[in-house]
Amino acid sequence: RANLVREVEAGRFRDDLYYHLQVLTLDVPALRDRERDVEQLAQYFFEKFAIEKGRNLKGFSDKAVEVLQAHDWPGNVREVMNRVRRAIVMCDKRIISPQDLGLNAAAVCGRVLTLDRAREEAERVAILASLKQTRHNVSRAARLLGVSRVTLYRLMDKHSINT
Repeated sequence: RANLVREVEAGRFRDDLYYHLQVLTLDVPALRDRERDVEQLAQYFFEKFAIEKGRNLKGFSDKAVEVLQAHDWPGNVREVMNRVRRAIVMCDKRIISPQDLGLNAAAVCGRVLTLDRAREEAERVAILASLKQTRHNVSRAARLLGVSRVTLYRLMDKHSINT
């Protein structure tokens, strides 16, 4: 990347253009710091490329989502796009696995979770387990979890869980 201040000083970049551009500075955190964005991007690219390639795939396994969120993404959005594209081509089942993405599932086991992330993961696991136990009966699952049905629907929406 070019340092625009140095480029202006060296006369290789127009100073008037620099000052026009300097009005608005955007600070976008790295993709590795935005776990939820990674999952949404992967889903977007999945829908786009699965249709494009005519593949009848269901989506990502839970482990694949974990690995997507744990990866550092040095290539940012382009790397997500290429990994998903690769997975759609490599997948020989209906669900994309970490191996299809070319990512190491074992790397997830050793990662350190923030307390908030650990709570969210525990919440997601509990919701999925209760839904499985009740055969996706939301009222019974809510009773099992000790929350109202409305709260369970809100949590399911938060974690992108469908019945």
